[in-house]
Amino acid sequence: MLKLALIGKDVSKSDSAKMHTFDLKELGSGCTYELISLAKEDFDSCVKKLLAEYDAFNVTIPYKLDIIPYLKELKGDAKTFGAVNLVKDGIGYNTDGEGFMLMLKNNGIETAGKKVLVLGAGGAGRSVVKKLSDAGAQVFVYDLKTENAQELQREFGNLKVLEQLSSEDYFMIVNVTGVGMHKTEGRSPVGEDILSRCEAAVDLIYVPRKSEFLRIAETLGKKIVNGEGMLFYQAYYGDCILLGRDPDAAEAKKLFEEYRRKFAD
Repeated sequence: MLKLALIGKDVSKSDSAKMHTFDLKELGSGCTYELISLAKEDFDSCVKKLLAEYDAFNVTIPYKLDIIPYLKELKGDAKTFGAVNLVKDGIGYNTDGEGFMLMLKNNGIETAGKKVLVLGAGGAGRSVVKKLSDAGAQVFVYDLKTENAQELQREFGNLKVLEQLSSEDYFMIVNVTGVGMHKTEGRSPVGEDILSRCEAAVDLIYVPRKSEFLRIAETLGKKIVNGEGMLFYQAYYGDCILLGRDPDAAEAKKLFEEYRRKFAD
């Protein structure tokens, strides 16, 4: 029985425990999974305890970068993105990008050669931007702190930084800012003027299921996708790392469909 946990600023509404417990059971294992909402001043002591006493743990907003100095090594996408969402044996991994791209694929969204606007350049934004760019999308990044987007441009190169937003045509707009959840629920990072010019709107938020960002897009007749699929798929990829098995996209899709049937709202 694996002893697992999730740390973040406020993870009280997270579905991670439910997803990992379901996944691991279906994959022939089992786990206990603890949700730990963590204030900045408690981060150091909590991480040291997790590293010493847990088999592995997940990391979410706002600690995906803060965790790095505590780790022995970064592997795969964690090394590429400079952000971590899974820690096992003192090694940092990042499955966000794989989860995001599989979510797009399973929703029939193809981005190669198309203009995509990414709102936000934080931990999740890094993985989204790099994966979209690698898949051939024309990526535009906007962040309230322009220097964050410029840092991504220096690291990954093939993207354009926007210092301000204007009404331009994009195939897809992706919200990775976190605006629309917790204390900002009911707010959207952009309004109708921006969303009216895209074909698809994707929000990494999944609580609420339909953020204000997605609600506006839907009223405008746009295709909308929330972050539940990404969360499930990145969890699946992470669980494969824990079990030392190769991930399978078809298996992941089947498990997600079964999960949604079992836990339908």
